[in-house]
Amino acid sequence: ITTFTMKNTIYKYFFHEFLRYFTISLFALAVIAWTVQAVNFLDLITEDGHAFGIYFNYSLLTLSKVLTKLIPLCFLISIVLTILKFEKDNELIALWTSGLNKIHIVNQIFKISLIIMLFQLFLTIFINPTLLNISRSLLKNAELQFVPSLLKEKQFNDTVSKLTIFVNKKNDDGVYENIFIRDEGKIFIDMIAGSSTIIAKSGYITDDEKNMVLLDGYIQKLELDRTVNIVKFEKTLLNLSGISTKSISEPKIQEISSWNLIRCVQTQFTNLDKKHCPRYANNLTDTKIEMNKRLGMPFFIPLISLICSFLLAAKRNDKSSNFYRYICSFAGLVVLAAAEVTVRYSGISWNHTAIYYLLPLGTFPLFYYSLIRTFKYENLS
Repeated sequence: ITTFTMKNTIYKYFFHEFLRYFTISLFALAVIAWTVQAVNFLDLITEDGHAFGIYFNYSLLTLSKVLTKLIPLCFLISIVLTILKFEKDNELIALWTSGLNKIHIVNQIFKISLIIMLFQLFLTIFINPTLLNISRSLLKNAELQFVPSLLKEKQFNDTVSKLTIFVNKKNDDGVYENIFIRDEGKIFIDMIAGSSTIIAKSGYITDDEKNMVLLDGYIQKLELDRTVNIVKFEKTLLNLSGISTKSISEPKIQEISSWNLIRCVQTQFTNLDKKHCPRYANNLTDTKIEMNKRLGMPFFIPLISLICSFLLAAKRNDKSSNFYRYICSFAGLVVLAAAEVTVRYSGISWNHTAIYYLLPLGTFPLFYYSLIRTFKYENLS
């Protein structure tokens, strides 16, 4: 009972230390990565004219994707730091002298890796596609809030679908000069068919940014029979409320649910209806790669745990201890890099897919057997 209690206490302490390092590293790296990503999303405001709330919510919904990318790296960092901390504080020596075999700590590290692996699988299979799809819908259904950002001097702006706007100059008082508007979507001019072109000498946006007032111009209406009607005006009002950007409305492959991706793969071999398969998932190779990213990448985490476990073989006062630290950390990074590279080729054929999954699953027994042999003659409990 005493031995069991001691082991249980050690395992809990080891897990607590790992969780502390893992949480800190994941949070720190996620904040940095998310901040950089959020800066790249500023175009949603400056170019597409979305409100700040839309921009912030969209950025926030992509946070789970950032976390998923960082989990394997943070796991590697946390395991290495936890082992090094135990070694530095002489806690490992106390464990070995008390009769605890190192393979028990290896098993504990492997169990922790399985927990992290399941957590990442949950994110990649369920959470990420759902949140990314919500973020896409957010942009699709959002109305423009910063309309003046669409009116840039000497630029043809086509942010709004089927609408092109050009202004030659913007004065200090907010008046635009020489305005050209090409409306092919009946956004401003209600027509049965055809398109319209609006040319005005000047114009301005109302204070509430819901209307645009055009002065001294004319409207050209191209009818279905190719005839052109011209209407002159001294002053006209264009309603800007309700217009939205032409942000991609169809979900990308990362935003499709895992179940639908599986069905998309089935459509390559059957005559099933492809309505659930957006064009981003019509390519079998890309679909398989995306599924392998979701299902296969997490399995490299237990492999990293076994590689890091070789740190336990290093002797504190041994000259080779630093070598063990560097080589194990480097090997873990190589595994992460290999996982990212090989997944890009895993969709070429089913053989490539099988090889991709065999890399982690096939090497588990080899590394574990090697660890057992390494610690075979250590203390037994």
